[in-house]
Amino acid sequence: MTAGFIKGLLLLSLTLVVWTLPIDRNAEPPQEERLEENADTGLYYDRYLREVIEVLETDPHFREKLQTANTDDIKSGRLSKELDLVGHHVRTRLDELKRQEVSRLRMLLKAKLDSTNTQSVQMDHASLLRQFEHLDPHNQNTFEAKDLELLIATATKDLENYDAERHEEFKRYEMLKEHERREYLKSLDQEKREKEEKRIEELKEKHRQHPKVNAPGSVDQLREVWEETDGLDPQEFNPKTFFKLHDTNGDGVLDEQELEALFTKELEKVYDPKNEEDDMMEMEEERLRMREHVMKNVDLNHDRLVSLEEFLKSTDKKEFNNSKEWETLDDTKPVYTEEELQRFEAELRDKEMELGRRAEKLRQEQELLLERSKALEAQKREYQQAVMEMSQKQKEQQDINRQPPSGPNGELQFQQEIQKLAMVKVPVDQNGDVQNNLPAEPPQNLPQHTL
Repeated sequence: MTAGFIKGLLLLSLTLVVWTLPIDRNAEPPQEERLEENADTGLYYDRYLREVIEVLETDPHFREKLQTANTDDIKSGRLSKELDLVGHHVRTRLDELKRQEVSRLRMLLKAKLDSTNTQSVQMDHASLLRQFEHLDPHNQNTFEAKDLELLIATATKDLENYDAERHEEFKRYEMLKEHERREYLKSLDQEKREKEEKRIEELKEKHRQHPKVNAPGSVDQLREVWEETDGLDPQEFNPKTFFKLHDTNGDGVLDEQELEALFTKELEKVYDPKNEEDDMMEMEEERLRMREHVMKNVDLNHDRLVSLEEFLKSTDKKEFNNSKEWETLDDTKPVYTEEELQRFEAELRDKEMELGRRAEKLRQEQELLLERSKALEAQKREYQQAVMEMSQKQKEQQDINRQPPSGPNGELQFQQEIQKLAMVKVPVDQNGDVQNNLPAEPPQNLPQHTL
């Protein structure tokens, strides 16, 4: 994906937290792909946006139209009409991307509804998708010109508000830091509190002791970069050469990241990550303030880009040669008022109470589950005991069935029969021979022989 298309489509609002490394004129030019790996817009549909851009740039016709398009063509949606002329394979891939995005949004909606215990049996996905403005919810299967127009318009609007959101996030960070400081001091006795307050003031004073910070975009600031970063003679400073040196991707403009990279030397005068008194979150807020200051004075057409013409015009202004020192956050008014801090602390208390209620509810549910678990375990043991008893009875019955019959005294039954036989009197004659009481009948069916 070329950096030019990213800049045109997103109006150059890819605001990075990290900054570019100092320029090494002997090193090879950086690869576009490597630069863009870190260029995250912060939008929840960032991946979808970038994949659409990558696919569109594979079409020669669309790419050619893009080269001649200006910011107004992109923002007004005129460029979107060229989508009808792209190749079939490009449209097919765009259709796939849109279906994937719709599927992803449905999953997000389901997760949101599940987290709020909302009944979603008859959920109307089409209606719910209307809250996402970066695609056409009425057509969920194909990527049309309206989708591209909505994507550009939504990204433009969201990115224009991105800086304001960063300022608001920093304000909340500062209020939380102050709230925690006050709460910590309350927990100390008077002697320790006074000692800690003294230590904090010493750190603040140490932080204020730094070299002069040049106003961003001034001749002093740029010459310092020219000399210390680029390694050139400050007496030979040339604005045009300077511009080309720091147009790192060679697209003819300085974007917001390239501008912010110019402020690194000034920020290093004030902030050091090794020092306890230096807050890196404050450094990033300072970087944002510097970039906004330059854009306000240099970006004449408000396209969030600085062209060579705009840059050279800024060097002719009176402010360019102004050697006034830049006012850092320490020199300006606090980013929040006492009233705002009190409201913020009230919000924190409400959230803590809500978390406490949820924690208590979870504790009760855990106790209930534990009781149910114990009851189930007891029931399980009863079942196991019943099964063991039943198994024992079955085993005893089987043993009984395998034994020979016995009498009332436990003796085997065949012994009783022997005893009965022994009690039977057998008749004997005078000679002691057993008498045969059987009838003396001649055998039948035997042949009779005549003597």
